[in-house]
Amino acid sequence: MPSRLNPYISFDGDARQALEFYKGVFGGSLTLNTYGDFGGKEAGDAGDRIMHGMLESDSGFTLMGADNPPGTQHNPGNNIAVSLSGEDAGELRGYWDKLSTGGTVAVPLDKQMWGDVFGMCMDRFGITWMVNISEQQA
Repeated sequence: MPSRLNPYISFDGDARQALEFYKGVFGGSLTLNTYGDFGGKEAGDAGDRIMHGMLESDSGFTLMGADNPPGTQHNPGNNIAVSLSGEDAGELRGYWDKLSTGGTVAVPLDKQMWGDVFGMCMDRFGITWMVNISEQQA
């Protein structure tokens, strides 16, 4: 899979409804994972909220989104991030190094509970970036 660049939108509890709406607009395939799918009892009341959603349209558009993590504040107008994802670890680590230099790292680039390497940072211009390096299937 080649690396890709696409928008990632944060929601305040209505990510499922929003992403289903966008599926109605753009068509395609929608994948939704909840906090409960990965967090078990730690997810608490947020268990049904969307931890990660991805819409891939037949036209080649990709839109990702999620509900804010439990305990974080939703800030409309500042609710979009840019996601870089793929399997080329060298390429994606290079982007990470450049984007995070002079910025603020919120989640260090490291192996995550879903099996991929993921990190999130805000660059020196205030733009939030998420980098996800997919583990290749054996």
